[in-house]
Amino acid sequence: MKKKSNIVLHALIAVVLSLVVNFSYLLVPIITEHGMNQRGNEDEAEYEHNSGTLHLSPDMHGYIVCDCAAQDSIYVSAWQVRSMKLLDGDHLHFTTRDSSSDRRDASYMQGAHKRLDDVQMRNGESYDFDALYDRPSRTVEFVWQIVYYALISFVLLMLLTILPRSGNYTNRVFVRRLLIVLLISVVGIYFAPVMSFRDGFMRIVFFFQAEPHNNVYLIVLTKCLFMLVVTLLYARIYMLMRQRQTMEVENERLKTENLSTRYNMLVGQINPHFFFNSLNSLAMLVREGDERRALEYIDQLSYTFRYIIQNGQSGTTTLRDEIAFAEAYAYLFKIRYADKLFFDFDIDDKYALWRLPALSLQPLLGNAVKHNSITSKNPLHVAIRTVDGMLEIENPKHPKLDVEPSTGIGLDNLRNRWHIIAGRDIEIIDEAERFVVRLPLEMPDVK
Repeated sequence: MKKKSNIVLHALIAVVLSLVVNFSYLLVPIITEHGMNQRGNEDEAEYEHNSGTLHLSPDMHGYIVCDCAAQDSIYVSAWQVRSMKLLDGDHLHFTTRDSSSDRRDASYMQGAHKRLDDVQMRNGESYDFDALYDRPSRTVEFVWQIVYYALISFVLLMLLTILPRSGNYTNRVFVRRLLIVLLISVVGIYFAPVMSFRDGFMRIVFFFQAEPHNNVYLIVLTKCLFMLVVTLLYARIYMLMRQRQTMEVENERLKTENLSTRYNMLVGQINPHFFFNSLNSLAMLVREGDERRALEYIDQLSYTFRYIIQNGQSGTTTLRDEIAFAEAYAYLFKIRYADKLFFDFDIDDKYALWRLPALSLQPLLGNAVKHNSITSKNPLHVAIRTVDGMLEIENPKHPKLDVEPSTGIGLDNLRNRWHIIAGRDIEIIDEAERFVVRLPLEMPDVK
C-alpha cells in the first residue's frame, strides 16, 4: 500500500512539474523573441518589403504577383500556404528573401526566384503569425508536451527514489543513478516534442530542421534543464525525509527491543531454577556445619543479586566491576560443583576501567555450566581473560549425555544488547572442541 501511494505521489509531482515547465513565465521572453524578433540579429538589408496578390495552383503552391512595375512573381511554398492559412486572391503585404541567401539552400539554389519570407498584412488587416497559432487547436500539441515531460519526470523520480535490493541507499548508488538520470535527460532533449512556429506542426527535436540560433532549441533545453534540476531537488528532499522517517521507526524499534531484551535478561538471570539451586547449596553448607563457608556463600549470593538489581537497567559498567560480579557468581557454582568446576581469571590491570555492557558475563558463565558435563574425572575449566582490548570467555566442550535443549535466547539477547548499548558486535567461535566468545571492550573517556 505504501509503495502504491509513493507511486501516485511521484506521478502527481511529475504532472505538476510538467505543467510548470510548459507554462513557466521563464519561457515567455524566449517565445516572444522567437515570434517577434526571430531574425532581429540578421542583416535587414537582405529583406525587401512588397505587396501583391496571391495565386494558388492545385497542388497548393503559389505565386504572388507584385504590385510593382516589373510585376515580379514571388514563390510561396505549400507548407507556407497551409501554416499561414493563405487563400487564393489574398492581397498581402510581405517581405521577401532571395533563396540563395538561405544558408541551408545556398549550395544548390543559386539564382532561384525570390520567395516569401513573412506576411505583415493580409487584405488590409494586420497579420500576426504568433497570434494565429495561439488558437484552440494547439491544445492537442500542448497536451503532448505535458504528457512527455510528465513521463520523463516520473521515470527520473522513480530512478532516484526507489530503494535498492540491499535496502541501503548509499552515495555510490546515488551517483550511479544520477549518471543514468543525466543520460536519460540528454536523450530526452533530442526526442522532445516541439512546436514549429513556421508551419504549426508538432515535431521531435531530433528531426527538427532549424538554424543553430533558432530559439526552439533554447526553449527545449530550458525546459529539460528546469525539469532536471527540480526533479533532483525533489528526489533529494524526498529521500532525506524518508531516511529521517526510517531512522525514527528504527529508533522506536530499538527502544522496544531494548526494553524487551532487558526484561528477558532479568528473567533469565533471576530465575527460580538458579535461586532454588543456590538455596540447596546454602542448605548443604548449613547441614555440614561449615559456618564460615555458609556466611561467605550468603555474602556472595547477596552481592550477586544486588549487582543484578542495580545494573539490570544500566548501560555499561567497568570491567573491574563486571569481573567482581563474575567472581561472586562463579563462587556460587564452585560451591555446588566442589572441585569439579574451575574459573580461571587472567585480567590485565590496564583494562580495569575499560567499559562493556553490564551483566555480559552472567549468561556466558551460565551457559558453560548448563551445556557441559561436569564430573570429577572430567572437570570443566572456564577461562576469562583479556587479549588485545577484548574480553575472552573460553571453555572446552564436554557434551552431556542427556543434552538440554538450547534456545539460543541468551546469546541472542547478549548480541542485541551489545548492538543497542555499545553499537558493536560480539564474536562467537563454536568449534568441535571449544566454545569461545569475544567481547570488544571500550576505552574509557579521557578527562
